[in-house]
This record gives sequence, C-alpha cells and structure tokens, in this order.
Amino acid sequence: MTTRYLDNRFFTLYFLPFSIGALSTLSFQPFNLFFINFLILPIFFYLIVYIKKRSKSIYRKKPFRKNLFIFGSAFGFGFYLSGIHWITNSLTFDENFKILIPFGLIFIPLFLSLFISVITLLVGPYLNLNFQSIILLSSSLAISDYIRNFILSGFPWNFWAYSFSWNIEIIQILNKLGLFAFNLIIITVYMIPAIIFLNLKVVKKIYAFLILILILFLFYLFGNYSINLNKKEIKNFENKFNIKIISPNFPLEYGLDQSKINNRLEKLIRYSDPFKDKKTLYVWPEGVFSGYSYKELQGLKKIFAKNFKKDHFILFGVNRLDEEKNGFYNSLVIVNNNMEIIQEYKKQKLVPFGEFLPFENILKKIGLKKITEGYGSFLKGEYKNNLKVEELNILPLICYEIIFADLIQSSKKDTNLIVNISEDGWFGKSIGPYQHFTKSIFRAIEHNTFLVRSANKGISAIINNKGEIVKKLNPNEAGYIQLKVPLIKNKNKNKNDLIFFILLFTYISIFLFYKKNNGN
Repeated sequence: MTTRYLDNRFFTLYFLPFSIGALSTLSFQPFNLFFINFLILPIFFYLIVYIKKRSKSIYRKKPFRKNLFIFGSAFGFGFYLSGIHWITNSLTFDENFKILIPFGLIFIPLFLSLFISVITLLVGPYLNLNFQSIILLSSSLAISDYIRNFILSGFPWNFWAYSFSWNIEIIQILNKLGLFAFNLIIITVYMIPAIIFLNLKVVKKIYAFLILILILFLFYLFGNYSINLNKKEIKNFENKFNIKIISPNFPLEYGLDQSKINNRLEKLIRYSDPFKDKKTLYVWPEGVFSGYSYKELQGLKKIFAKNFKKDHFILFGVNRLDEEKNGFYNSLVIVNNNMEIIQEYKKQKLVPFGEFLPFENILKKIGLKKITEGYGSFLKGEYKNNLKVEELNILPLICYEIIFADLIQSSKKDTNLIVNISEDGWFGKSIGPYQHFTKSIFRAIEHNTFLVRSANKGISAIINNKGEIVKKLNPNEAGYIQLKVPLIKNKNKNKNDLIFFILLFTYISIFLFYKKNNGN
C-alpha cells in the first residue's frame, strides 16, 4: 500500500514533501510541537534516497536529479510558506501594496526554498540508507542555513535550533557552541530516528536512540547547572540600573497629524509614569512617532521637560535626516529630559522592501516604494560603538536585527545590556510576533547579558542572561514592566563560528571515511 502511494510521482515529489515541510512550522513558537521534527527530517531523508533509486524505473520520464530538485523545492516551499506567510500582512496597510500580496505569499517562499532544493540536488545523488548519509544530509542542511544567514541581506529565520526555544536548559549550550554549531547538532538529533530505515541490527538501532537521549540529557544537565549557578551570582550582584519598558499598543497608522502625535506622547508618558527621584532608562518601541523625523518633533521638547527629570533617559526609535546624503536613517536615540540626543544608533541591517527597495532606480519607475511610510529607501547605518549613558553600555538592535547572531558576536566586550525595539504591528494577529520574540531569548544566552525588548503590538520583555523571561507583556497588551537590571558584562559570550566549522569538518571526514571503506 505504501509503495503504491510513493510510486505516484505527484504524491512523492510534490504533495508529500510540501505537507511535511508545512507541518514543521508547528515545531516553532507559538506551538512548540518540537517532537514532530523527529518524524519530518527522517522522512525527508528516506524520501530523497527513495526518489533517487526509483527515478530510473518508476519516474523514467524525468532525470533523477531533476526529481530531487523538485522534491527539495516542494519541501522548502511548504516550510517557508507556512513559516513566514504572515509577512504579507505588512502589505495590507497600503492599498498600493495589496497587489503584491501574491508575490509575498508565493515568490518569497519559492525563492527561499532554493536553499533546500539546491542542497537536495547536490547531495541527493550521494545518499543511501546508511549512517554516513545521515551525517552528510545533516551537515548539508546546516550549511544551507549558514549561507541563508549571509546571502543577499540575509534571512536567518526559523533555523531548526529555534524549535527548542521552549526549553531554556537545553539551549544554554548556545553560549559555548554558538547558534550554527547548535543548529547542526539539533538537525542531527532530529535525523537520528532515520536509523530505523537502515539495514542494521536492532541493538545498534537501540544504541543510536540512546545516544540521542544522552545528547539532550547532557545538554539539559549543563543548562540546569548554568542557570542555578547564575541565580546565585545575580542575587549578590550590585551593579544594577532601573529600566522601564513601555508597550503602548498603538495602531499602525500612516499620515498622523500633530494632534495625534501629541496624544501618543501623552500616552507614552502616562505609561512611563516617571519617578522624580529615581534614575531610570525608559524604553519605548520603534515607530511610536510614525512617519515623523526627529527634527519634526522639536515642538515636543516642553512636554519632555515638564514630565522628565535630569536623571531620566528616554530611548525610542525615530527617523533621522542626513542633509549631506539627502536621506533618512532608521535610528534609535537616547534623549535627556530636554529631548536632546545623548546617544544615537543607525540601523545597519535594513528589511528588503520594508525599509529599502532593491533595484530602486528601476522599481520606483513603476510606482513601487518601500512599505514603511515615506518615499525613498532608508540609508544604511555603519558599524558604531555601543551607546554609553551613565554606567549603561548598550548594544542596540532595531527590529529584525535581533535575528542576526553575528551582531552579537561582533559586539563590544564591555557590553552590559542589549536593547531591542520593534514595531510588530506589521505582523497583525499572526505567529510572526512570537517567532520574532524567540530570537531575543537566543541572543541573550549567546551574549550572557540581560536583554530588554520593547515592541509595539509584539511581546515586550525583560530577559535575563540565561534566556529566562523575568517579566513580559503579551502581544496587543498595553502597559509597562520595570526591573533593576543587573549590568552583566559579556565575559563568557559566544565570539565566532569556529566550533561550527570544526563540526562540519568532522562530519564530512566521517562521511568520506565510511564512503571509502564501504565503497559506496
């Protein structure tokens, strides 16, 4: 019965891979059904081997390499369509962009599927039902994810490692291994059940499953020890700073007039509830002054001076005009009670189509512009030192910059706080804000530093240096959270991807060794 279905070309090359690829989204936030990947990736492996063998008989009309490419594309399309379909919600706020919804829904996942289909095409011919093939496919998928992190502007979303965000203990090893090495190990762990398809003795298969359990158990033990040790250290930590995170839950609107801007500021101040004699950093989200530049907000200075004091610092996102370059930056600024900029950060990693228009000179001729308010792409910020205010040494990350582990790795040694501001209203009531927030947990662990996040209509939170959520506000929840945050320097942060490349070399060496000795 099973063979009859698998010999159906449409079922095996299109429907089945698309279906299992789409189901993989359930392993990520907010669902966290991680265990389905123990079925999905082994089935993915088995089907590649099956297609390679049967293409020369059952699927004779098509070369087997072409079949492998189609299979990988169908799996990747299902994976990305189900995982990032919510990005099309950002196209519904402007009538001019609604025509692009099919493009966002179909062509973006189709393009991203190439990262899986090309890998399937390249390694598929070398896969058989043996141990070294499991090793080869695991390392190849990990390489694919690594490349996706950097190619074009990079889009490191929903790596397989993120499916373990629900278990803080297991992901503590991130601080030692790094995201990509951990991702490789997790892919391998998910792939281990494929051992049931191999022609091995039952005892060896049992050993394989015991290894799987042992790996996760050792990670858990290490993580549990690290978390408990950290609690003792934080308890006696003296260098702290009072931080208040504001989530105003503003509607995502274009073309605000001055009265609405004033109303927004009044609401932000009401939630901030400034203490007169308490040194505090107030963190407001990105986009609170939608469409307005810092220069256009100068009329608000008196309101700032009236409500805030000298030992108050306000951090928020705002557009900043560069007159020499005749363009705007998407900036994060820290101002004092007179609304004077003390420190500024200009966003380095811009969202394609959201903040800049690729091939702008060509596409703007047909009426296209970036999705965010205003015409013309944002200018790209250059690398800059941390923002320093009093004893705070802040690594700033705007919106989806939080998904890039390399920004954490290249941060300064004396960083003692990570601040992420975002406007998650673009994602609507979808899974997007949950997936976006997950990355914050990983970055805090990798950097071994407290992370505070303010997201309008997203998840705002204070996350400790072990990825534990100390306080949070759920999506579409207005209010504030406050904590005296320990300013822990990143003495034990993950610095590079060396371990990932060592593991890759080891995996490939194992594959070549077995291939040479087994003759296939």
